[in-house]
Amino acid sequence: MKKFKIAIVGATGAVGREMLRCVFQFNFPFESIKLLASARSAGKEIEFEGHKFVVEELTENSFEGVEVAFWSAGGSISEKYMKYAVEAGCVNIDNTSHFRMDPNVPLVVPEVNGEALVNHHGIISCPNCTTIMMCSALTRLNDEFDIERIVVSTYQAVSGAGVAGMEELYRQSQEVLDGKEPVAKTLPCAGDKKHFPIAFNCIPQVDKFDLSNGYSKEEMKMVNETKKIFNKDIEVNATCVRVPVLRGHSESIYIETKKTIDMDKVFELLGNSTGIDLCDDLANQVYPMPTSFIGDELTHVGRVRKDLYKDNALSLWITGDQLMKGAAYNSVDIGLKMIELGLLK
Repeated sequence: MKKFKIAIVGATGAVGREMLRCVFQFNFPFESIKLLASARSAGKEIEFEGHKFVVEELTENSFEGVEVAFWSAGGSISEKYMKYAVEAGCVNIDNTSHFRMDPNVPLVVPEVNGEALVNHHGIISCPNCTTIMMCSALTRLNDEFDIERIVVSTYQAVSGAGVAGMEELYRQSQEVLDGKEPVAKTLPCAGDKKHFPIAFNCIPQVDKFDLSNGYSKEEMKMVNETKKIFNKDIEVNATCVRVPVLRGHSESIYIETKKTIDMDKVFELLGNSTGIDLCDDLANQVYPMPTSFIGDELTHVGRVRKDLYKDNALSLWITGDQLMKGAAYNSVDIGLKMIELGLLK
């Protein structure tokens, strides 16, 4: 098998570190790995699996000889530098939001719409973390029953806000336990006007609000990205909430379908879906929880039940590691899918 010269952009961030781990854990065939980050991280040494890497500063010339790059350094960085990577002949898998709704860029969850990779032009986009997990859980149900409407509420860990969000939960929790007033600096959105404590709290805001419709950017990502991934005008109504969980997003999902739902078929489909772990045994209180699957690459599904009033509706609960299934693993999995399809040569 051919081995590739790869780069990880944003290598010192929470997702970038997981990307490096995924390259090794899931056997992405690499000849060399270049770790790229901002100037302040240049020169930092990172050791992994017996390999020692020296972080390099990201510049316009960083991609000479690089064949595949995984990006997770923020949308503004992708916007500024990815064109130079494309010009250098590099295939780019972008975990930021910048290219997601570009009609010329495939938005891909491999087990859902991997065939869309055939139409790439040097850039492939990863969906938002919550969208990845939801679409992965629903894809076989959509194929079988034709989903028309989704109502989803998310319970999003602070890992979605990066290292700063995780550090804030640790610090604030200790402040509260010490009888002090927790100091909020990052959440719900670092760039917004106000910040609120997350320790022992829930914040019904992830990203900034669009005041024209009352939905947050995170919620609208789920709406628009789901339509693009499923390639249909599906109705999606989302409420995104930040919760005091360190790592691992959860979602409560309700769907309405065009066809009548057969629950035996539902469990059969979910039990045999790529990337899905059916974790549903109510008699023994078995259902997915975020602390159970840290570092895991799957979407875990439980609490699957038919609507009490409609034959074409059901509810389910899903959990997944935001840094893995919701980000780093999906990126590396896209690369592996491209190799499988003969799109990386």
